[in-house]
Amino acid sequence: MARIHLFEFEDQKWFPSFLRNYGTDFLQFLANKTKLFKPALPLLEETLRKTGNQKIVDLASGGGGGLLWLNAELQKQFPDLSITLTDYYPNIPAFQYTQKQAPNIGYASESIDARDVPEHLEGLRTQFLSLHHFKSEDAVQILQNAVDSKNAIALFEAQERSLPSFFGMFISPITLWLTTPFIRPFKWGRILFTYLIPITPLFVWWDGMVSALRTYSVKEMNGLVTQVKRHETFNWNIGRIKSGPTVVLYLIGTQKPA
Repeated sequence: MARIHLFEFEDQKWFPSFLRNYGTDFLQFLANKTKLFKPALPLLEETLRKTGNQKIVDLASGGGGGLLWLNAELQKQFPDLSITLTDYYPNIPAFQYTQKQAPNIGYASESIDARDVPEHLEGLRTQFLSLHHFKSEDAVQILQNAVDSKNAIALFEAQERSLPSFFGMFISPITLWLTTPFIRPFKWGRILFTYLIPITPLFVWWDGMVSALRTYSVKEMNGLVTQVKRHETFNWNIGRIKSGPTVVLYLIGTQKPA
């Protein structure tokens, strides 16, 4: 099936920020509770060793993704690890909640464009569940900006264009209904717009289905890299990991030694 870049509510400027936050909070909760990115842990550890630093700048963070669990695991090997959460539409309450759980995780309160990251934000750039939000020309720009600034980059997706992924997205409203009372920080508005006025389940369902349609395949990610100027100055590791029901697609770039 070819990649189809349909619209997602989460990407729209007019979409109410509080509803967007309810969606990203749900994704963060699910990623941490299910250890969604456990297959990515060895890849992240290897990449941090190659870069020689212990700083991560997370782009398009949403509600923080699965970084709480990953952070705890990474600190076992990298005790001085620091993580900065960023987003074009920063979910400040979620960022603050994450920081309370893990003091080594900070955040940028201003809007940060993954295609043009400020110079002062140095470190391994990561993205979790967000590359599919970008059209191919924008995805190339994300990679180009990393190469130009000589910062390593590691991108991870936990869905693909396959029937199992579509099924998981199709039943996402049920998962949302079951988990909403446990999502923190607790908000009465989340209850209201999940159960009484079910806007959140509807937009999560639509955006989830579209996310699977938008996800880049391994072949397509390789194609993105070839469009990056001076891509040969980086080593690229692109692939797919299956761990139980979880599928993780990844694209990792690190600068070649001088």
